[in-house]
Amino acid sequence: MNAKTWLAGEFLGTFLLVFFGCGSVATAIACGAQVGVFQVAIVWGFGLTVAIILTGPLSGAHLNPAITIAMVVFRAFPKRQAVAYILVQFLGAFAAASLIYLVYGGVIELFEQTNGIVRGQAGSEASAMIFGEFYPNPGGKPITEATRGSVTSVHGFLAEFIGTALLALVIFGITDKRRKTLPRPAIPFVIGMTLSVLISLLAPISMGGFNPARDLAPRLFSSLVGWGDLPFTLNGIGWLTVYVIAPIAGALCGGFVNKILPANDLR
Repeated sequence: MNAKTWLAGEFLGTFLLVFFGCGSVATAIACGAQVGVFQVAIVWGFGLTVAIILTGPLSGAHLNPAITIAMVVFRAFPKRQAVAYILVQFLGAFAAASLIYLVYGGVIELFEQTNGIVRGQAGSEASAMIFGEFYPNPGGKPITEATRGSVTSVHGFLAEFIGTALLALVIFGITDKRRKTLPRPAIPFVIGMTLSVLISLLAPISMGGFNPARDLAPRLFSSLVGWGDLPFTLNGIGWLTVYVIAPIAGALCGGFVNKILPANDLR
């Protein structure tokens, strides 16, 4: 596998994941196209499935810095290549956020005007959530003081940690050569379904990112196109602890649990 192949795979795969997923958030918030967390979660899961099917043969379809780091630790993935993977994942996510803004920018502005939202000021997390993530989940509305107290940074950290740990456990478990749990063509669908379930359960708390590239690259993009420092200040240092550190720690935990599980006894 040459460098051009796996770089293209990680870029395209992460681009597709974020375009499908954040695109579903954009249409839910600005267009009312999806109703409820579950419908958005289904699109995220399907996007991941499609991305894995298309790019798995090219790069292995990590599509997530947390998974790549866990692959380094538990699958002896080359460290130097891992750095390139992570960089390209961020670039793919940033490109997807850019395209989403290009396509939906007009309806996002109309949503803000209709609801009296001034981009970059308090309350504009209602639209900024199309790109980056916040806790508690704004649900297309400004976060109030009452709702802010319902989900602390500890709750957000746990949601992202547990969600990524379970996602990583499934990924490592069903691709473990010590066990033959599934036929290869079924793997993308199981991983995608897992993501949909986890988002359905945990998105009301933290928006269910489980992926530092998925969060940080669109968050940075939103900061550059009008939301200013709000995406990096609303939850304090939570943009780093909850949406970068927690997923990485969770992926390492999921990989470790898979490692200590026994192999199939086929005798």
